[in-house]
Amino acid sequence: MIAKLSERPGLVATLLLSLHAALLAWAATRHSPSIDEVGHMAAGLSHWHFGRFDLYRVNPPLVRLVATMPVALTRPRSDWSAYSLLRGARGEFECGEQFIAANGEWSFWLFTVARWACIPFSLLGGYVCYRWAGELYGPAGGLLAVALWCFCPNLLAHGQMITPDVGATSLGVLSCYLFWKWIRAPSWPRTFTTGIALGLAELTKATFLVLYAVWPLAWLFWRLARASKNAGQAFQPDGSLATLEERQAGKPGLRQAGQLVLMAALGLYVLNLGYAFEGPLQPLGEFHFLSAALGGPRDMGVPGSARRNRFSGTGLAGLRVPLPANYVLGIDHQKYDFEQGFPSYLHGEWRHGGWWYYYLYGLAIKVPLGTWLLFLMAVTVGITLRVMGAVADISRGASGTIGGATWRDEFVLLLPAAVIFALVSSQTGFNHHLRYVLPIFPFVFIWIGRLGRLFADPTERHRLRSLQETAERHEGRVSKERHGVRSVQMMAVGLALAWSIGSSLWYYPHSLSYFNELVGGPLGGRWHMLDSNLDWGQDLLYLKTWLGEHPEARPLGLAYFGYFDPRAAGIEFSLPPHGPVHLDNEGGERRQPSPTSSAEIGPLPGWYAVSVTMLHGYQYAIPDGKGGKFYTEQPYFTYFQRFEPVARAGYSIYIYHLELPEVNRVRRELGLRELDAPPAHNVGGGG
Repeated sequence: MIAKLSERPGLVATLLLSLHAALLAWAATRHSPSIDEVGHMAAGLSHWHFGRFDLYRVNPPLVRLVATMPVALTRPRSDWSAYSLLRGARGEFECGEQFIAANGEWSFWLFTVARWACIPFSLLGGYVCYRWAGELYGPAGGLLAVALWCFCPNLLAHGQMITPDVGATSLGVLSCYLFWKWIRAPSWPRTFTTGIALGLAELTKATFLVLYAVWPLAWLFWRLARASKNAGQAFQPDGSLATLEERQAGKPGLRQAGQLVLMAALGLYVLNLGYAFEGPLQPLGEFHFLSAALGGPRDMGVPGSARRNRFSGTGLAGLRVPLPANYVLGIDHQKYDFEQGFPSYLHGEWRHGGWWYYYLYGLAIKVPLGTWLLFLMAVTVGITLRVMGAVADISRGASGTIGGATWRDEFVLLLPAAVIFALVSSQTGFNHHLRYVLPIFPFVFIWIGRLGRLFADPTERHRLRSLQETAERHEGRVSKERHGVRSVQMMAVGLALAWSIGSSLWYYPHSLSYFNELVGGPLGGRWHMLDSNLDWGQDLLYLKTWLGEHPEARPLGLAYFGYFDPRAAGIEFSLPPHGPVHLDNEGGERRQPSPTSSAEIGPLPGWYAVSVTMLHGYQYAIPDGKGGKFYTEQPYFTYFQRFEPVARAGYSIYIYHLELPEVNRVRRELGLRELDAPPAHNVGGGG
């Protein structure tokens, strides 16, 4: 079937991307604002309103500028009283909460509009996957790559939001694709387009600063490898006449080095342009840093003292930094957060700080198993074709390829992904978000596109068969089963792709909560990962719908993992009573709640809804139902794990109806006094 579809690849790719856009657009209407979206909305509007980039400086502004442009045109009500210019302040979340409070339920529609404005970012990423894989591995390879992009649950999850992750992923792979085009045939027009794309990528994630090191390394490696093969030859290995550009491409020189420098300069120019040239070329010694990496140690003996600038008084103090001031301060603040560390959760364990293997673990359980199977097939099929090509090279003196893609092409393709993955994995101050490695996804999808050679057109299949026969003759054997093996491989690719797509769509539109079958899907995933991997506050509108269908579920106790008051969605609630917490006293002994207060401690009969992250004991400031916040400094709501939920809102909010017999059973287990009758006010408290 894939072979048939590859006969009209442009049409099929257009249909896949159109379906992808429709899936994103629909899901965007179904979910409440996630935690980070609340901050990005306020920050984006502040950029348009004040022309400043202080809010949410830990992320560059491009995606939220695009998202909030149509929102700003509607002139929504705003409250900027929480806006702060203090060093280290993170006022974007309070401003976002005030934005939702000021606009009420209309704010949810404004978030939907902002999300729709970001869909083109995801379409761009899918298109680049199609083009790059197609140029490397043929039309079927391009279709395989774009299909993986369009139905990847992680991309469907974050592509429907105004967070920068998918925008960064798309512009990152676009810039690397253009760089690959340049490195194969350097030219001034390609230098300009690549430099502009580099600047746009930097305007989405500071992570892409690594490209300033990765690209020169890739260029040097490419030139050295090519020079050892056929630098300056007038003819290609297949006997065709090489173009002037192709002959020049094999010769490292000042011209190409100059183009690299111009590329970097253009990237910096576009980056500063995106910040409206806010504070560029500020001396390094004039910054006020928070992190130890940039600020140095605190002044000893001075409580609460600010960190110093470790470059002050050094020869580097006068160095003009070619980055926007808020870009530099955002990197510093992000580094400060990692240095401070936060509680992290993995495989049922909470710890302060993270794990070096967190992202490997997350990929294993949040990427569809069908995609993993395709990855493993790409490894094995690639090795097979490489061996065949190498043997054929011995007999005809040519350099082996995989459907036109050399090992140098694949090195340039995979190097950025490897460096980004290593960089992100090295930051173990906290681990909350698999989305930090989302930028590696398109590179892997493109590389999996090498399986498209199995579905090559008849002429190409004949070339591959000839290649295999040449290799087999060289080894003195001919396999009669080769055609059957290829048919089995093609069928396996189709089945694996269908499994990947089907598994993703089975849980759509709850793509954010997706986990593969290895851990039992979203219901089992909560025992492995939390936060934006499962529960990011996105299912509040589903809870509202459920409450509308179940008016008996009043009064409601709600422990909501989100950054705005659920009353803005029309949900009246109070906090559930917190459960017993076994604290250590100063002597290190364990103590139980006092008998006088045990009747006020949960569980108590009533209706409750608990976000999964809070269900597993996260310490967070949650809405209290009275217009304020309650900080859960202890795992107050883990006792709900002892009950079976009666319903769910999406996969991130569990709904409970606790009745007296079950409540007393659990209270006995927890060492609490049983209740004779439900309390008069059986919901509320929280502390």
